[in-house]
Amino acid sequence: MTGRTGRRPGGGSSRAAILNAARARFAAEGYDAVSVRAVARDAGVDPALVHRFFGGKTELFAAAMQVPPEAWHGWAGVLDDGVDHAGERLARLVEREWADPAVRSPLVGLLRGAVTNPDAAAMVREFVGGELLGPVARALGTPDAGLRTALAGSQLIGAALARHVLHLEPLASADQETVVTLVGAAVQRMLTGDLQRSGEPLGAPRP
Repeated sequence: MTGRTGRRPGGGSSRAAILNAARARFAAEGYDAVSVRAVARDAGVDPALVHRFFGGKTELFAAAMQVPPEAWHGWAGVLDDGVDHAGERLARLVEREWADPAVRSPLVGLLRGAVTNPDAAAMVREFVGGELLGPVARALGTPDAGLRTALAGSQLIGAALARHVLHLEPLASADQETVVTLVGAAVQRMLTGDLQRSGEPLGAPRP
């Protein structure tokens, strides 16, 4: 009898091999440059098996970074009803995620790594900018959409950190609906409100 050759069969060993290959690829190349096909090749499996285990690249990244997949699930539908009330929906989604310790802990670890390691920062930046804020920017469709979504993202992350990590009062003890309403209004202004600087659009080049 001859030993088995070719790609790994499905199962726990294949899943572990995929995750190890994904972590190595993301660490070496960042988020944008990595493909599911390349990860599958490194793991010695068919790309279909990666999709079967994880769904797609976003979910694979979350699993490789040990972030629960529910941290990303709500983002896909946040623009289903347009951008007019996206600020409150985003605020509610982030508040729900960060209120759950099982989701919050790995997210804090991911951000901590981004603060201390330039390569990790680039990887997280590409993921957040492309997968989470990118669809919002495309939905806005304005010349300053990138700046608007970056400001909105900073508002969401900053409020989550202040409330759930720093426990900054009275924000930390405020009821959830109050936080969602107030943060959502601020985020909505960033997305669709009037951003002016001395009569000029915010982000316009100075003469």
